[in-house]
Amino acid sequence: MNKKINKVFISAIFFSFIIMFIVSVSSCDKDEIINTDSSVKLEFSSDTIIFDTVFTTIGSTTKKLMVYNKEKQKIKISSISLARGQNSPFKINIDGTSATNINDVEIRGGDSLYIFVCVTIDPNKDDNPLIQTDSIVFETNGNLQDVDLVAWGQDANYITPDTYKEGFPPYKIIVKENENITWTNNKPYVVYGYAVVDSTGILNIDEGTKIYFHKNSGLWVYKGGAIKVNGTIDEPVYFQGDRLEEFYDDLPGQWDRIWLNESSVDNEFHYAVIKNAFIGIQAETLNSSMGNKLIIENTIIENMTGMGIFSRYYNILSANNVISNCGGYNLALTLGGDYDFRHCTFGNFWDYSIRQTPAVYFNNYIEYVDEYGNISGHDDFDLTKAFFGNCIIYGNNEDEIEPDKKYSAQFNYTFDHCLLKTEKTLSEPNYVECLKNLDPLFTNIDENNFELDTVISPAVDAGSLDVINSSILNISKDIKDKNRIFDGKPDLGAYEFFDEDL
Repeated sequence: MNKKINKVFISAIFFSFIIMFIVSVSSCDKDEIINTDSSVKLEFSSDTIIFDTVFTTIGSTTKKLMVYNKEKQKIKISSISLARGQNSPFKINIDGTSATNINDVEIRGGDSLYIFVCVTIDPNKDDNPLIQTDSIVFETNGNLQDVDLVAWGQDANYITPDTYKEGFPPYKIIVKENENITWTNNKPYVVYGYAVVDSTGILNIDEGTKIYFHKNSGLWVYKGGAIKVNGTIDEPVYFQGDRLEEFYDDLPGQWDRIWLNESSVDNEFHYAVIKNAFIGIQAETLNSSMGNKLIIENTIIENMTGMGIFSRYYNILSANNVISNCGGYNLALTLGGDYDFRHCTFGNFWDYSIRQTPAVYFNNYIEYVDEYGNISGHDDFDLTKAFFGNCIIYGNNEDEIEPDKKYSAQFNYTFDHCLLKTEKTLSEPNYVECLKNLDPLFTNIDENNFELDTVISPAVDAGSLDVINSSILNISKDIKDKNRIFDGKPDLGAYEFFDEDL
C-alpha cells in the first residue's frame, strides 16, 4: 500500500514538473518574441522638448524623454538618431550610451525606455540661429516617428506660456492691469503661445525692436489695453515668424496674429513690418466701443495666409501703408465701423493657391443662423464711414473690391481719386474721379516691391491734394519720407515716384 502511494506521489511530482517546465518554456518563448507588425507605434511622454533656460553664458542642460511600448510583445527600435547628426548641438543618452545615433534598442511589452537629451549652446555667438532645432527620429518596423527638440540659440527675451485654459490658446500676461511696460531693442523677443496685454495695461515697443513668433503664436491686446508701436523710418519694428533661414523669408502662415480688442487709448502702429502670419492685425470690438481707434501709418503688412487687416466694428485711421499678397483679403472690414484709408497700396498677387476673395471687402451687418438653419440679419452695427483716398487697389483677380450692403444699416463709403481693379461701374457719389483697370506698373510684385516702376504709371500725379489736406494725419510725405506735394500733384498709393528712382 505504501509502495502504491509512493508511486502515485512520485508520478504527481514528475507530472507537475513537466507542466511547470512547459509553462516556463512557453513564457520564455513569448517574452522573446519580437513584434514585427508594421502598424506598431511608439508613444512618448512629450512630442516636443523645449529647453527654455535663457543662457547668459555657455549653457548646458539635460531633460528626460520617456518612450513607451504599449504592445504586449517586445519591440525592437531599429534606430534612434538625431536628424542633424554630428552637426546637432543636442546629444542623446540611452542606457549610459551617449551618441547621435543608436541601433537595435529593445523594449519589453508594456515597458518603457528613458532617453536623456542634453544641449550645449553659446547663445552670445552672433552667427548662431535665434532658435536651435532638431528632432529625435525613431524607426520601428519601417515606421518613422519623431520628437522635436527646441533650444534658444541666441540670448533673447523668451516668452513662454504659463496659463492654460480650455477654449483659449496657451498664454502669458506680459502687461498686467494698470501697468505701462516698454519692450526695448536691446535683445529680440521670441513668443511661444500668446503674449497678452491685460485690461488697462499699455505695451510700448521701441524703434528697432524685433519680435519673433513661434508657430500658432501671437500677441493679444485685451479689451481696455493698448499697444504703442514706435518704429521709425530707419529703425522699423518687426513682427514675424521665428524661422530665420532664407527659405522662410516670405513664407506665409508661420504664426497666428496680432489681436486688438476695444482700447482704453488709441492703439498705434508707426513704421512697422508685419509679415508671414495668418492674420496681420485683427481689430475687434468684443462688447462696445470705448471711443478710441487704431492708428496705423508707414507700415507694411505682407504674406498672410488669411487677411492683412481684419476688422469687426472698429475705428481705423490708416495712411501710407502697404498691404500685400494675402490668401484671403488684404483688408476685410466687417460689422460696420468707422474707417479712413489714405495713400495706401493694396496689392494682391497671391500665388500659393486660387484666391476667390477680393483684395478689399467691407460690409454693414452680421448674420446669425438659428437652430432651424434660418438666416437673419442684425444691423445695429452702422457703417458710419469707409473712406479710401489716393489709394491703389489692384491684383490678379477680375474684381478686387466688394462693398457688401444688406438690411437697413447705414452704408456710406467713398473711393476718392483711387486706382481700382474692378468690374463695377464707377459712378458718384461712391466713386470720385477714380481710375479703372489700369496697370499701376509696380516695380516687382514677386519681391513685394509695390513702388511705382516708371513715370508712365497711371498712378503718377493722379492724386488729390484735398485728400492730403483734409487728413487727420500728416501725409505730405510718403512711406519712404519723400515729399509728395512739392509739385501739387501727388501720386496714388504709399510711394511717391521720383525720376532719380530709375
